[in-house]
Amino acid sequence: MPSDSIMNELSEKLEKARRLSRANFAKEITFFLPGMFRSNGVSGRYPAISITGEKCDLDCEHCRGSLLKTMIHASTPRELEQRCMILWERGYPGALISGGCDPGGRLPWPGFLESIRKIKRDTGLFLSVHSGIVDDSTASALADAGIDQALIDVMGDDETYRSIYHVPFGISRIVDSMESLQRAGIPLVPHIVCGIFFGRMGSEKQALEILKNFDLDQLVIVSYMKIPGTNAEAFALPAAEDVADLIAEARIMMPGVRMSLGCARQRGNTKIEEFAIEAGVNRMALPSDEAVAKAMEFGLEIRYQRTCCSVSRDFSSEKWDE
Repeated sequence: MPSDSIMNELSEKLEKARRLSRANFAKEITFFLPGMFRSNGVSGRYPAISITGEKCDLDCEHCRGSLLKTMIHASTPRELEQRCMILWERGYPGALISGGCDPGGRLPWPGFLESIRKIKRDTGLFLSVHSGIVDDSTASALADAGIDQALIDVMGDDETYRSIYHVPFGISRIVDSMESLQRAGIPLVPHIVCGIFFGRMGSEKQALEILKNFDLDQLVIVSYMKIPGTNAEAFALPAAEDVADLIAEARIMMPGVRMSLGCARQRGNTKIEEFAIEAGVNRMALPSDEAVAKAMEFGLEIRYQRTCCSVSRDFSSEKWDE
């Protein structure tokens, strides 16, 4: 349990972050329900699609391919077209195209580019991608295909990247990938996972130092959560106070960037959500009743959107089921 002095210091930091948020953004918050979740009888409408099925060569410590099992599988370009066309016909606003990585941290984008281009031509779907490691050529090709935004995990040191993601290189590859995506004109939505180094906070603030040099509209902060089928027993869970401190630090460092508390976090730990609202986050996935009540307590205008919290296009309404 943090001491009173530490909690007082955190409270002051959250208040400073909240003031910066109010100075740069409207007094509102949007709550999100991603496509793979269901809450109070309402389902998200922005599913994740894996273009590699369950296959991932990295076998990362925090995932072990388990997240791929929860996605719609479309392992061929034709399957991707068919899955997306069905989503469009059913009125879905978009989808996240994801998948497993090869040993170099790359997804098999070249084989899917023409299909993505066709989907964007024939539908109005908003398409996000988990980009993985990309070079200038791949980033330009994704932009030409019409991708709307790229999501990428960012950590602050080589040891974390190598130990958790099992890559033989360092974070310079992530930085290079983000630079390639920005040169291609693809909006970038970095994700920082609090406690990704076996549940311990380490280089997350170093990741912020990297990101402050990029032209960002959004940043998503999540925290490690134990996933069945992974090496979960080797991990601790990051404290809500540590997650809150990083959110506040991000706001203070990047006052004009929209901050999101993403869906990947310890289920049932409402303190994370309440602290995030105290820090002035603009967006939050999977809000608890306590989070909604906290938003009301602060007098925030509340909107609801059934997509990933990274989606920049406004599909929101006054209720979940509208």
